[in-house]
Amino acid sequence: MAILEPLAASPALFALVAGLFGLIVGSFLNVVIHRLPVMLEREWRAQCAELLGQATAEEPLFNLWTPRSRCPVCGHVISAAENIPLLSYALLRGRCAACKTPISVQYPLVEALSGALAVLTAWQFGFGWPAAAALLLTGALIALAVIDFKQQLLPDSITLPWLWLGLGLALVGVFTDLESSVIGAMAGYLSLWSIYWLFRLLTGKEGMGYGDFKLLAMLGAWQGWQSLAAIVIVSSVVGAVLGVILILVRGRDRNIPMPFGPFLAAAGWITLLWGESLNRFYLNWLGL
Repeated sequence: MAILEPLAASPALFALVAGLFGLIVGSFLNVVIHRLPVMLEREWRAQCAELLGQATAEEPLFNLWTPRSRCPVCGHVISAAENIPLLSYALLRGRCAACKTPISVQYPLVEALSGALAVLTAWQFGFGWPAAAALLLTGALIALAVIDFKQQLLPDSITLPWLWLGLGLALVGVFTDLESSVIGAMAGYLSLWSIYWLFRLLTGKEGMGYGDFKLLAMLGAWQGWQSLAAIVIVSSVVGAVLGVILILVRGRDRNIPMPFGPFLAAAGWITLLWGESLNRFYLNWLGL
């Protein structure tokens, strides 16, 4: 289409448009991050009540679209003018327009992160279907990372559809071939599953959750089994370093579990963009 020709011709323009789109997506990701765990909790409560033969109380409709976003303190409905990514937060000085309650800094941070990663993704891949697919994965990884950081939860409603999407993309050769994608999904899941059970048998404790297995399987489906080693190494190093820093600086109790999902998500995004360079560095380091 003629309207897309300038984007294909100018990498800088494409990156700029992707960044603006990323800001808008970041605003929606904040909704997903807040509402999806609540939706899942309601669903689990209803299922438990059904299994126990108990009646469930009728609750108002609550999903990603309904009701409109409100201030949790005063109930003020957020208008469109108050929901412009980054700008509204700055103009409101980080406070509710009605009751002046501080707004969580998570909202502008997620919007800024989504915009920045969209720019880098568009610049790295250039105009085309791989960039569009990578932007979809970027949004999913941001949502998963923040939800897991806050709730220690990696929802199946994100990991499983994106796993199948990765397999579907492999059918047409986007990022990897189908064989590598299938093996990547299997190896990603089974590798962490094996570590989980080995750790549990040795210590009697759970070192990670099943959501981590599914997230690595999802990344394996997108990037193939060849990227799994780099993803695990990068995520483990970053997680270990950050964990030590939190213990030393903030006195974090080492017995309090730290979610692994954010580190897997970050490593998965890094390898999506620069995986070939990381793999070459890793193989050269091993002397292969």
